[in-house]
Amino acid sequence: MKLSITIIGHNEAEHLQELLPTLEWADEVVYVDCESRDNSLEIARRWNCRCFCRPNLANLNINKAYAMEQARGEWIFYLDPDERIPPELAREIRRVILAPEPFHAFQLNRRNHYFGRWLRFGSQYPDVQLRLFRKGYASFPQQHVHEKLRVQGRIGRLQNDMLHFPYRNISQFLKKFDFYTSFEADYMYRQGIAVSWWNGFKYLFWIPILRFLRRYGLKMGFRDGLPGFFACVFDALNFVVRYLKLWELYRQRDCR
Repeated sequence: MKLSITIIGHNEAEHLQELLPTLEWADEVVYVDCESRDNSLEIARRWNCRCFCRPNLANLNINKAYAMEQARGEWIFYLDPDERIPPELAREIRRVILAPEPFHAFQLNRRNHYFGRWLRFGSQYPDVQLRLFRKGYASFPQQHVHEKLRVQGRIGRLQNDMLHFPYRNISQFLKKFDFYTSFEADYMYRQGIAVSWWNGFKYLFWIPILRFLRRYGLKMGFRDGLPGFFACVFDALNFVVRYLKLWELYRQRDCR
């Protein structure tokens, strides 16, 4: 077996219905269901995925690592349910894993779509991802939800882009925004970052203002219209909200 695609999901039935029919070119698809309450697991079984069930952990990379451990292919491509591999990228993947090239992993660009629009500016593209690797040559540290794969070996570059559709509507965005800011606040708390006047200034004003000006102005996020403005605003607000949630965690500890 040459290529395994690994996916984890929690209540991702809508995305899986679109994604799985496009992956029949892979040698196997490993799906790890994380306590879904919809029919995600049923859909994965219908498309002949090798299915496993795990607790729905806040650090998604723990279950991503578990899925990789179950893969039987020589090469692994890990994929999120809201991502898509266009046909030209699929052909390139098949080509590079069969070629005698001296690479142990490959990076590629990702196109992020907000509310149906591909964001080309505001630091949204190219969103470089490392997804394809020889089994045993890459792993997650499993410390943070946004960490990257660590690779032992040489890294090549794919020419075709992967597509990403994380936010189809504002309600879906706000749900994920709440999840990620809560994770970041908990991570800051575990790292011992204190609530202080300096950290308050940094997270409530300095970092958000600089990030918005850089992404919306210097990186021309304004060229992506209203979705671009939305992305830049909430990228800045992420730091404000995570710090306020950190303050809330300390208050809860002091009330015990």
